[in-house]
Amino acid sequence: MSRSFSFAIIVYLFFYQHLLAASQFEGFDAEDDDVSEDSSDLHHSLPPPTITQSHSSLPDPETSYSDSNSDLIPELDPEPHSKSKIATPFDFWDEDEFEGLPVEIATAQMLESPLIAENATETVDPDIASIAQDTTVPRRKKKKSYIVEIGCVFFLIALGINYFVGKHENERVALAWAAKFASKDTIFQENFSLLGVGEGEDTPLLLKEALNVFKFYATGRRYCHGLLATMELKSRHDLISRLFNLLVPCEDEITFEVYMNEESMDHVVLAMARKKAAKTMQKEVKDLQRFAGIVSPPAGRKWVSEELGVISESKEVAGDMITDTVLDQVFGDKAMEKYRKNFMSMHISDQHPGKHKKMLLFKFSLPDAKHMDDIVRLVALIPYYIDLVGRYRLSSQARNKTESGRQKAAEEAYKELQNVRQEALQKKKAERKKMMEEAEAKLSAEVIRKKETKERARQVKKAMPKVKMNRSH
Repeated sequence: MSRSFSFAIIVYLFFYQHLLAASQFEGFDAEDDDVSEDSSDLHHSLPPPTITQSHSSLPDPETSYSDSNSDLIPELDPEPHSKSKIATPFDFWDEDEFEGLPVEIATAQMLESPLIAENATETVDPDIASIAQDTTVPRRKKKKSYIVEIGCVFFLIALGINYFVGKHENERVALAWAAKFASKDTIFQENFSLLGVGEGEDTPLLLKEALNVFKFYATGRRYCHGLLATMELKSRHDLISRLFNLLVPCEDEITFEVYMNEESMDHVVLAMARKKAAKTMQKEVKDLQRFAGIVSPPAGRKWVSEELGVISESKEVAGDMITDTVLDQVFGDKAMEKYRKNFMSMHISDQHPGKHKKMLLFKFSLPDAKHMDDIVRLVALIPYYIDLVGRYRLSSQARNKTESGRQKAAEEAYKELQNVRQEALQKKKAERKKMMEEAEAKLSAEVIRKKETKERARQVKKAMPKVKMNRSH
């Protein structure tokens, strides 16, 4: 009797240990199918074990079994295609009790749990993991946006600094030019009686039209109405233009326009520039294209440097305008080596296209503020040519030739004007006819019929022969 009772206790403990091992490794497939089938029947027949601590004198079968066989039981890996999931503490939560729990806190707790830390990639729900990843994306974007904002702030600071620095540089160049050529005892002060844009001693010499455009006006000299100098400097205040100038260099330029009196200037058309620029001027400038051509160097006398090209209406005009004094000081071979980088062009014409026909145009490049002495002789050409052109008179033979050319040019200009007027009239008639057709299209059929009847009666009346009635006496 005692042997059968002890045997029953051993069988009971064996199945009890098997149930505890099955609950600990839930979700794993058993190695032996027959063991699982035998244990299923006992699982339904035996009551579930209690979680409370046992007060019996018998040792805990779970602890003893786990301690003795911990090294004997191998760890089982789940099958790759198994659909069952490992049970986590969140699977047994009551949703009503833990309602409103943030997903980020639950995810953090799951990742910090020591039971699931080893298999975190397998136990974390994919939806929760995707939400956790989404929460980290805005932080990265914020870091990138800060970098862009910092770059924009530095760019704006660079724009502001360059604006004030470039503005100061342009003003310094303009004031250096005015101090060298328009102050007391300078070229323009000695050759013109009034300098600046107004009257009085306190009148400013320069007129600032833009941050890189300055103008200077002078009047009160024989043979001319006045002089207008326009300085077009680099856009140093613009950071984009400054960077562009590093790739495509440009220079500060100054243009002098001298408006000659009508009675003081004879028929003169002359231009001088570098050869490539001279060819371009002869093709594009209207008066040079119509009246002048490139002049070849004359034989037996000094002439301009080889790198310069001369465009003139006749060789007589070119020879009289390019004197030995000018050749020795500016346009000769030796002198041109010094002024090559500053001289750009010279244009003298009594047929200049524009409001003022008789003009002298000089175009130079400006040096920096510390080297204004490099263009002193170039600026001295302006009063020299004002007097030379004002006193110059053509010979009778050259005058006849120039007058015939100007008469022919006037006739061509008149024809062009007539053609323009004719085209304008035709265009106006076409527009009026189109408006009338659009108005007729909007009229009703009855109005159109009456209008056609009236037009037909008018045509019949017009086609009838005219009879002259004579009264008999």
